[in-house]
Amino acid sequence: MKTAPTQTVLQDEILQTMASHGGVRSFAANSVLINEDDESDAIFILLSGRVKVFGASSQGREVIYNTLGPGEYFGEMSLDGGPRSASVMTLEPCTCVVVPGPRVRDFLASHPDFALHLVHKLIGLVRRATDSVKSLALDDVYSRVVRLLNEKAQDEGGRRVVADRLTQREIADHVGSSREMISRIFTQLVQGGYVAIEDKRIVILKKLPSGW
Repeated sequence: MKTAPTQTVLQDEILQTMASHGGVRSFAANSVLINEDDESDAIFILLSGRVKVFGASSQGREVIYNTLGPGEYFGEMSLDGGPRSASVMTLEPCTCVVVPGPRVRDFLASHPDFALHLVHKLIGLVRRATDSVKSLALDDVYSRVVRLLNEKAQDEGGRRVVADRLTQREIADHVGSSREMISRIFTQLVQGGYVAIEDKRIVILKKLPSGW
C-alpha cells in the first residue's frame, strides 16, 4: 500500500503521523466514500479536494451537515463500534489517506495527543449540531442563509467571498429549505446590491440585512 506524501500536504503534525499508518487513494467527483448505517470503521484524511457530509431521507431529500477540505478528516464517529452516522460524497476529485479502524485504535492508544485532538473535534461537532438545531427551530430560512454565508465567507482582496462554489441546491440542503426559496432570496439579494455571483462564487458586497 502506498505511503502518503503527508509532509507536503498536511500541516498538522499529529495527522501527518497518523496518515503514515494508512494508504493513499484517489476518488472521482460524486463518489460515495461512506454510506450512512455502514459498519465500516476507517478514517479518511483529505489531502486534496472537497467532500460533503450529509444525511438523506428515503424520498431522496438531503441535508448537508458539513463540507470538508484538505487537511481535515472524517469517519471518526464509528470508533465507538456503531454504524456510520452520516454519508460522505466527494464534491470534486479527491485524494485521501485511508486509515483502517484497528490502526486508528492502535494509534489512539500510543498517541494520547491524538485523543485530545479528537476530543476537541468532537466538541466542535456537538457545538455545531446544537447551533444548527437551534437555528432550524428559531430562525427563518433567510436568517439561516445569512448565517451560512457569513460562516463560509473569507476576506479576499478587501472583499468577502464564499470560497466554496455553492449551488442553490447545496445551500438549500445546508439550511433545510427548497431550492425555489433559495432562488427567490438570492434574486432579491442580487437586485438589492448585497451579493454578486462571480465565477460561480458568491461575493458579499455589503453587510447582509438581518431580516428580509
